[in-house]
Amino acid sequence: MDPHLLRTFVSVARCGSFSDAAHELGFTPAAVSEHIASLEADLRTALLTRRPLMLTSAGARLLEHVGPLLLRLDAARADVERLSGSGTARLVTGAAPLAMTPRIAAALDRVRQAHPAIRASLRILGRREIPAAVASGALDLGLIDGPAAPADAPPPPEAGPLIRVTVAESPLVVALPTGHPLARRLGLRLPDLADAPWLDAPDAAIPLGQLRAVSRTGGFRPSLTYEGTDVRGLLALTAAGHGLALLPHQAAKGTPGVVTVPLITPRLVHRTELLHGAALDGPARTLAAVVTGDRHRYG
Repeated sequence: MDPHLLRTFVSVARCGSFSDAAHELGFTPAAVSEHIASLEADLRTALLTRRPLMLTSAGARLLEHVGPLLLRLDAARADVERLSGSGTARLVTGAAPLAMTPRIAAALDRVRQAHPAIRASLRILGRREIPAAVASGALDLGLIDGPAAPADAPPPPEAGPLIRVTVAESPLVVALPTGHPLARRLGLRLPDLADAPWLDAPDAAIPLGQLRAVSRTGGFRPSLTYEGTDVRGLLALTAAGHGLALLPHQAAKGTPGVVTVPLITPRLVHRTELLHGAALDGPARTLAAVVTGDRHRYG
């Protein structure tokens, strides 16, 4: 299965048409059609129906495999390029909004001082984007976050052979508007809040699906969906009474119109983790050493 044909297949499946996929890939529609026909001939089965354009059962099964396959190919290329030294002197770091803290900003400053000639950049991205971007080489390092039981070990990354290291853990709090009936509580139990209105902000707060999972209950229905990475904007909505949000204490403290109450049940922390590939050197290795404090591994 030629990777070029597989990439065309993924584009057609995502776009839903040969012409749109051709525009996305910079090909002609005829070339896209030829790629799909070649792939179907190789696999000896139809992957798409043409009118209407839909995945066959075989095509749907192939699509499940193709994403990880192409990601591993991109990861292999990125690893070889790092080892060969073919990359430029750069440091591209991706961070989820709640993973970007003053400590990380200070660490980046220390790296710039140690490597004054590098081209450094920071990208604030959604949590789901970061592992694939690190695996493909688009990012040198990634910082992701989420709720975790204090004793839990970090799960293995899904996007290729990545190393995952805990960087920090901090308390979680429920952000409520000033004057909320629960604002004077000393602590809150997450299952008791299942029927409260919540903000659905998967990239700027703890996702509601994770709240259902850790509380082992239903509920947590969104009163408003917030599609963005700006935590300040999210807290402005909380202050205005649109819904609650679960955040690390540091991200929510001192916000006008917002009260934070510690989460006491279940016993969870907000964990920030570093993601990187097997080959790590130069500025990326320096940053990893600074943010983890592990000079033995990254020294």
